[in-house]
Amino acid sequence: MTTPATTPAHTPAHASAPAPPDDIRRETWLALSALVLGFFMILVDSTIVSVATPAIIEDFGADVNTVVWVTSAYLLAYAVPMLITGRLGDRVGPKRMYLAGLVVFTLSSLWCGLTGTIEGLVIARVVQGLGASMMSPQTMAIITRIFPAARRGAAMAVWGATAGVATLVGPILGGFLVDAAGWPWVFFVNVPVGIIAFVLASRLVPRVDTHAHAFDWLGVALSAVGMFLLVFGIQEGHQHDWNAVIWSMIVVGLLVLALFIAWQARNRREPLVPLGLFRDRNFAVANLAISTMGFAITAMAIPLMIWAQVVRGLSPTRAALLMAPMALASLLLAPIAGRLTDRVHPRLLTALGLTGTIISLVWTARIISPTTALWSTVAPMLLLGIGNSFVWGPNSASATRNLPPRHAGAGSGVYNTTRQVGAVLGSAAIAVLMDSRLAAQGLGAMSGSMQSGSGHQLPAAVAEKLSMVMAESLYLPPAVLIIGLLAVLFFERPGHLARR
Repeated sequence: MTTPATTPAHTPAHASAPAPPDDIRRETWLALSALVLGFFMILVDSTIVSVATPAIIEDFGADVNTVVWVTSAYLLAYAVPMLITGRLGDRVGPKRMYLAGLVVFTLSSLWCGLTGTIEGLVIARVVQGLGASMMSPQTMAIITRIFPAARRGAAMAVWGATAGVATLVGPILGGFLVDAAGWPWVFFVNVPVGIIAFVLASRLVPRVDTHAHAFDWLGVALSAVGMFLLVFGIQEGHQHDWNAVIWSMIVVGLLVLALFIAWQARNRREPLVPLGLFRDRNFAVANLAISTMGFAITAMAIPLMIWAQVVRGLSPTRAALLMAPMALASLLLAPIAGRLTDRVHPRLLTALGLTGTIISLVWTARIISPTTALWSTVAPMLLLGIGNSFVWGPNSASATRNLPPRHAGAGSGVYNTTRQVGAVLGSAAIAVLMDSRLAAQGLGAMSGSMQSGSGHQLPAAVAEKLSMVMAESLYLPPAVLIIGLLAVLFFERPGHLARR
């Protein structure tokens, strides 16, 4: 039964009537802390398994393409349902949806670690991805509901820093756990974290008003089929040499999504995605910008890690630590970015952040070589962290600032889906680019047999060519970020700033 649109008696007062902008309750910040713990966990699992891939191959005797599905299955199950789960949060309550997803995610993590076959692991990862898709949109939806618009920037900066840092912590934590305890522990570690996150969220996160939505079942079917075909085609295109079947899936997926949009425009009752959200310029601009960030952050890590592990011979853990300055800078600057977000025009913050991110990636591409001193990567990685901290939070706050409460879940689902699809596009595009550049350098035969962190030194000529390919590939992410930079120049001044 759907909760009435009135505030229940047991609902904390700040759930329906946020405190004044200068008097955010301590309980509200504690609720945010509980939410980001679970959010951090599901994002870490997007990257943590990549480090464990060689160990999984050896343990199960599986081929590389099969083991790639351990990551692909999670990303697909995470990305495809988010439009639906975001809307469900509006209907049944974002806290209830978040807690249910957390249970699914935690139990499936235990299943992943205990499975005895590669097929069982892939199935468990699908369930884990579904749990993540239930949780992710609810985090933004709850923030939108419990923080007033004039103070939402600080909260979204914390949310954004969590998203940025989690993608970096995954490989570092994964490398440590694989080295110390074996690959199942990249999943077992989620169990105690999930239990703690559940207890904290159940106690600290308030229940907020729900709305009696008529569910758009045709929209559900069209969005699920279209998103699956498109994301699957993009994710798996590289593995299948972009054959006719892959291209057919992508084209059909785009056509089905076009039908979905047409239906959303015609549906006068309760569309799954209220297209009126995009009449808010800041929401539309923020979605375009976050898709380019998802693309860039996913794409840049792949050539950088190959350079560090294959060319320089670092272990996965040591290679991932090259990105530690970025994570540190993002964490330290998140509170500052949050305070500025509530005071400064979002165009200025996000443009500066994207410019810094673009410069850092070009800087990294120009300096990497077989003989590059590892300390020389610290400065560009610090700049990358600084740039990230002024994009994720301010951009997210700008996207949600004007969302009406009844559409908080739908808007959050759209935003998170856009980010995730951008990441999938980045992964596919960088793989295609690297393959083409490897072939151009006569290194195509190496792509399936590179040994990372093995201590074996590549011949000088091969190391030089491989390093050049990774450097050239690193220019793609900043090129895409230019689109995001141009987009954020169209941000409008939020109402609470205009009144000052």
